[in-house]
Amino acid sequence: MAIAIYLAKQRNFKRVVILEKELDLLKRASFNNQARVHNGYHYPRSFTTAFRSRINLPKFVCEWPNAIERNFTKIYAIARQNSKVSPRQFVRFCAEIGARIELADSRLKSLFNPRLIEEVFLVEEYAFDAAELRHLAYKELSELGIEVQTGVNVRGVFKGVGGTLKVLSENSNGQASEYVARYVFNSTYSGINQIGGDFSGTSVPLKHEITEMALMEVPPVLRGLGITVMDGPFFSLMPFPSRSLHTLSHVRYTPHLSWVDSKGKNPYKKLDEYRGGSRVNRMMRDVERYLPSIATSKYVESLTEIKTVLLKNEGDDGRPILFEKNFALPGFYSILGGKIDNIYDILEKLDDEELL
Repeated sequence: MAIAIYLAKQRNFKRVVILEKELDLLKRASFNNQARVHNGYHYPRSFTTAFRSRINLPKFVCEWPNAIERNFTKIYAIARQNSKVSPRQFVRFCAEIGARIELADSRLKSLFNPRLIEEVFLVEEYAFDAAELRHLAYKELSELGIEVQTGVNVRGVFKGVGGTLKVLSENSNGQASEYVARYVFNSTYSGINQIGGDFSGTSVPLKHEITEMALMEVPPVLRGLGITVMDGPFFSLMPFPSRSLHTLSHVRYTPHLSWVDSKGKNPYKKLDEYRGGSRVNRMMRDVERYLPSIATSKYVESLTEIKTVLLKNEGDDGRPILFEKNFALPGFYSILGGKIDNIYDILEKLDDEELL
């Protein structure tokens, strides 16, 4: 959606069409996640990702203010054992990226088990409401005359005549359509290598995970809080504005299954066939050791989704974008972002492209 708006608004494209496989926009990975607008704190082992988050967050908040949830207190806590960052290192890291941080007061510290948590900090971080973001984006798409086709599966992209590209698609009723375009932007996230035709796939290896976000009703003492324990096999409890709940995620238990991407192995089909069940009980048992008051939370349901990352960043938690031109198909771009604010990294890349 951000690319479409940019092409119409900044590059004066006369016709832009979005082909969306789902029956509505923002129904998959952009909805089924923590709804966190990062401000860098989450990435002490990837300075580039952290710094880009610091640059992108103000842009995102400014552009989509009505989709931003600010009215909660955001806490980052450092574990005494098994953490890959110490409190002193975390403070220094925040200073390096220019992120606001201060020590939490005794009331907030008392929420945690002092035997397991060494220090507790207040930080500046937000959540986004995916449903409201969809509403706002639709409004702008409509104003710009951008056509949105939902329930459409792209079957293949082929070389066309005179430097054009031919896109073959099929709707949910099996009706085929053909589009001819100068440019095609393949921003299909986990399905990025599933498009057929003359597209042979990206050159960068990808990793897929089946993930679970548990939606929780938290007790009064935890309402209005967002809590992340850093940096290792720990957890996050984040407000989820579109459902007025919290998401509970755990580094050890949120990923259920992982594999390296390969053409022909459709990750969404693998998700549909997965019967692993919820791990919320294991999440709760571990989190309760650090945050005892979570014990009285009520589990509502889980959001399961495919999470896709660049294989090379598995060790440092970095989330750079993949922006890859296909030289065998001039005008064809494959784009994958790991966070909602990556849209601005993508648009900066597009600024450098000679789009006629």
